[in-house]
Amino acid sequence: MIRPATASDARALATVLGDWVRETGWMPVLHTREEDQGFLAGLIETAEVWCDETATGFIARQGDTVPALYLAPAARGQGLGTALLTQAKQDRDHLTLWTFEANEGARRFYARNGFTEVDRTGGTRNDEGLPDVRLDWNRA
Repeated sequence: MIRPATASDARALATVLGDWVRETGWMPVLHTREEDQGFLAGLIETAEVWCDETATGFIARQGDTVPALYLAPAARGQGLGTALLTQAKQDRDHLTLWTFEANEGARRFYARNGFTEVDRTGGTRNDEGLPDVRLDWNRA
């Protein structure tokens, strides 16, 4: 069951985000847990954010941009990511997002869901300074 995230979900969703950052060896840890929670609280206020009933995964959409899609390890490979992405595609003919070049699993996931690579940078446009890839999806 996918539902809109609320302010009371910020802590759990921040844990999903923060855990992913901390468990990913190539990802620098730039923010504290408290900053992660503040980021999620702000995202919930300024974007459309959806999560599952237990808040083990979430997606955010701002217009046609997807600034975040994260799942807890136990939620991966269960169809939740696809369900969240399907929710974000509703009422849209186009979506765009960025993922890190090193995140091969995410790049494969997005390709399976109809996204194509349209741009790359050397990391000068993200806080982490890591090479990234822009992916676009267009309704057929």
